[in-house]
Amino acid sequence: MKQLPQSTTTLAAALKAWNACADLRRRRLRYKQYTYGNQWNDLVTSPDGEVMTERQLAASKGKEPLTNNMIRQLVKSVVGRFRNGRVSNQARTDRQLYDRNQLDEMDSRLLEEFLISGCAIQRIVNECRMYGQGVWVDNVSPQQFFWQATSDPRCRDIELLGMVHDMSLTEVMMRFAGNDRQRARLIASVYGNSGSAHTPLAGTSMLENGDFFTAAEGRCRVIEVWTLEGSETVRCHDRDKALYYEADVAALSSIADENAHRQTDGVATIDTRWGMNLRWHCRYLTPWGDVLQEMDSPYRHGSHPFAVKFYPLTDGEIHSFVEDVIDQQRYINRLITLIDHIMGSSAKGVLLFPENQLSTSLTWEDVAQRWSAYDGIIPYRPTNTPHIPQQVSSSGNNAGAYELLALEMKLFEEISGVGKAFQGKDASAGTAASLYQSEANNALIALTDIYETFAAFCHDRDTKMCQTK
Repeated sequence: MKQLPQSTTTLAAALKAWNACADLRRRRLRYKQYTYGNQWNDLVTSPDGEVMTERQLAASKGKEPLTNNMIRQLVKSVVGRFRNGRVSNQARTDRQLYDRNQLDEMDSRLLEEFLISGCAIQRIVNECRMYGQGVWVDNVSPQQFFWQATSDPRCRDIELLGMVHDMSLTEVMMRFAGNDRQRARLIASVYGNSGSAHTPLAGTSMLENGDFFTAAEGRCRVIEVWTLEGSETVRCHDRDKALYYEADVAALSSIADENAHRQTDGVATIDTRWGMNLRWHCRYLTPWGDVLQEMDSPYRHGSHPFAVKFYPLTDGEIHSFVEDVIDQQRYINRLITLIDHIMGSSAKGVLLFPENQLSTSLTWEDVAQRWSAYDGIIPYRPTNTPHIPQQVSSSGNNAGAYELLALEMKLFEEISGVGKAFQGKDASAGTAASLYQSEANNALIALTDIYETFAAFCHDRDTKMCQTK
C-alpha cells in the first residue's frame, strides 16, 4: 500500500522545542489556577517529610483553607480598563476584518492570557470555514504552542515554531486529502490502525501535563511545524526581455539550452547567478512523522501565520503580570485562614456545670438544649459547695494577624500598581477629586508598559492580517 512521506527530523526538532517550553507551561498552569481561585495546590513538605498540597497540609492541622481571590479582580480591572479605553481607528476594510473575527472580544481574552502567562499568540490564516472564505484570526493557548528559544522582544530571531491541533478524523481527511479518495483512506488508516502507544483516537488530552503526541479522546493529533530554511536559487537576468526573476537550481540545464539557441540566433542570453534564499516552510505531521501536507509560505508577507509577543523577554525569560503578586496572594490566604482558625478555636459561651449540681430530672443533652435557648431555665439542687454553673468566653489572641493582613493587602496594591482608584472604587470620605484622579493616573502609568507591549503585538498582528488577504 502507498504510504505518506516521512519527516522524522522535523518531528524531532519540534519535540525538542516542545520540551524546552515545559517549564513555561507548568508555571502558566499554576498562574492560571491562582487567577481563577484554585490557590492551595502548591506542593509542600510536611514536618514528617511527606509531600502534599498546601490544602492537604492545612486540613491535616485542623484548618479550613480559605481563599480571598485578589488576583481575579486585579486581572478583571486591567482588562476592563483596556476595553473601556480602546478606540479603533482602523480603515473600513480593516474594520470589516475586526468585525468578522470579533477581534475586540478576542483581544480582550488574549490580554487576559497575556497577564496570566506573559504570552500573546494568535494564528492568522486565509481559508474556507463554515462561516465563509477569508482571513481568520484565532487565539492560541501557550499549552498548544511551541517555539525555538528567542531573546528578541520582536521575536524575529525565531527559526522554528508551531502548534498542536486536535481534529476529528473527518476534518483531517477534508483538510489534507483534497479530492483524492485513496489518500483519505490512507490518512484514516494511519490514525485508525496504528499500534503506537500514543494512538490519538484512543488517548486523553494531556496538554496540561505537556504531552506532545496524545490528542483528546476521539480526536486526532496534527502537529503544525514552521521552519525557516535555506534553499538554493538561481537569479536570472533576461536581457532580451528586460526581465529579472529567480528559478530553482534544477532550471539551470533548461536555461543553458535556451542560451545555446539564443547564441545561434544572435539573441542576448540569460545571465545567471547562484545564490541562497531563506524561506518559511510548513509541514503538517502526524505523531509518527507522516507528512500530511507541506508547502512554502503562501502568504504575501512570506512568513509563518503566527503573531507572537512574550513579556518581558529579558535574556529570553518570560515573567507575567500575575507572577508578581502570587506570594502576596498566598500570604493573604494564609492569614485569613489563621484568623478563622483562631476565632474557631476560641471559647465562645462555654458552660462549666458542676456534675453534682445536675438535677436528677435532666440529662446533659437537656442542659445543652436549654442553655442554647434564649429563655431557657435549668433547674438544679444546691449543695454545700461554692461551685455553681458559669459561662466562659474568650476572643483568642490574634498576635497581630489583622494588622499583618492589612499590610499584605496594601503591598498587593503597591506591587501590582492597581489601586482602588484604578479599579473605580469609591474614594474614602474627605478625598479630594484631584487626588483621586491623580491616583488613577499613577496606576495607569505603572501599567503603561504592559498596555504598550500588547498594543505593539496588535499592530504586528494587524499588519500580518492585511498581508494575508
